[in-house]
Amino acid sequence: MSAVAPAGTGATAPPANGPIVPAPVFALPTLSFTVGQVATVCETLEESGDIERLARFLWSLPVAHPNIQELNQSEAVLRARAIVAFHSGHYRELYAILERHKFTKDSHGKLQAMWLEAHYQEAEKLRGRPLGPVDKYRVRKKFPLPRTIWDGEQKTHCFKERTRSLLREWYLQDPYPNPGKKRELAAATGLTPTQVGNWFKNRRQRDRAAAAKNRYVHDILSHTYVHSWCRESSKKRIDRIEKEIILSFFRTVLFFEISPTTVLKFIAVERINHTL
Repeated sequence: MSAVAPAGTGATAPPANGPIVPAPVFALPTLSFTVGQVATVCETLEESGDIERLARFLWSLPVAHPNIQELNQSEAVLRARAIVAFHSGHYRELYAILERHKFTKDSHGKLQAMWLEAHYQEAEKLRGRPLGPVDKYRVRKKFPLPRTIWDGEQKTHCFKERTRSLLREWYLQDPYPNPGKKRELAAATGLTPTQVGNWFKNRRQRDRAAAAKNRYVHDILSHTYVHSWCRESSKKRIDRIEKEIILSFFRTVLFFEISPTTVLKFIAVERINHTL
């Protein structure tokens, strides 16, 4: 007697020959993009500077993909993940991406800037104050660039004169550029928007420090001059004037061969005039 499947269970009768295969309740999501298409989308969003959309796109990628290994080795995808980690403040994730994967030279500039800036921000948070040039130098020595984003060439942290001139021109026009202007200036100088923003920030700090120093020196000199003039007695002023006159006319006597008596008479007259 054959078994009859209960009604309403949705089960199917087993085939005559072969194992029983349960019908899937729902299909797993599949990635509708190829690895190349994903890389293109990442590059496009990266160039646009829309970090929020880039983060949402990376988050929406499913983990169940037949080419997941290839996707995880794509430089465009890895660079996009590093950018999102940097702007989200997830520096440990950023360091892990940069240290575990080899990047081509075209990506070195941007990734090096993020590596250094992340370490600078961590050091500032730890110390509770902005970093000076010496502090940044020490951070760079303590956390050197990994060879995955550095080809071994010595990197200078001073911009070229043409770059500095262009930055100064823009600074005189607008010391507080918006993100759009930073991206525009970055494209014109070959720097990253982060480097441009740091240059403007450091320049504003230097200008404020220089202005404060000038005011301080001016106040000190003015106070010292007035204070010393008020404390100087009439007799001291007369003695100082006499010394100046004697030195002046001593040179005159030697040059014009005037008699000392004439000089002394003139000094006496000048003393009376300054006393009055």
